[in-house]
Amino acid sequence: MVVMKIEFDNHTIEFNIQYGIRKKISIHIDSLGHITVKAPKNTNEEMVKRSVELHGKWILEKLHSFAEARKTPKRREYQEEGKFLHLGREYFLHELIETNELNEEELKRNLKKFYFSSCKKTIGERINMYQQQLKVKPKSIEIVESKTKWGSCSSDKKITFNYRLAMAPIEVIDYVIIHELCHLIHMNHDRSFWRRVGSIMPDYKEKEEFLTRHGHSMTL
Repeated sequence: MVVMKIEFDNHTIEFNIQYGIRKKISIHIDSLGHITVKAPKNTNEEMVKRSVELHGKWILEKLHSFAEARKTPKRREYQEEGKFLHLGREYFLHELIETNELNEEELKRNLKKFYFSSCKKTIGERINMYQQQLKVKPKSIEIVESKTKWGSCSSDKKITFNYRLAMAPIEVIDYVIIHELCHLIHMNHDRSFWRRVGSIMPDYKEKEEFLTRHGHSMTL
């Protein structure tokens, strides 16, 4: 497995290269925004980079579509009776954070802090179980803000999770946890990777579909 980056149209495109028995290079982007380039054995890196550059516009458009899917379809109501998702359920704003005498900007800022804290707590509670099952341990875990990815795993075993996962049902959060932990074993998205994911969560495709369908509502 090789992780590479290129600069294209003022954007950094990061992707995994998976070499195997095949006739041509193909590019795959999953619903989490991970890019995998599948190439024939002995393909040199420059040829891979060139292929990614040739498809750069398509890649950015695809990533942009994921970002658009996470945008709010309507303006949020930052008031006591405004409704927001938390762990797959809708709650009134005042059920999640203190709302008294706070303006919209303060409410939005405090709600984001709430989601960051909730995501960190939930991930912390859930990840140990799957670490034990998979017999892996990441170097670090961080909660971040991302427009295109729900989670990521770097080549040095650092895992990040999007704070907006705090809005998803627990089983969807579990899927992203499992997905990223499995990258500690298989950094690419080959059959071995998906078999490992499926061994822990057989219905993982349903969770991927949920993120694709409902990602637009999981935002501030």
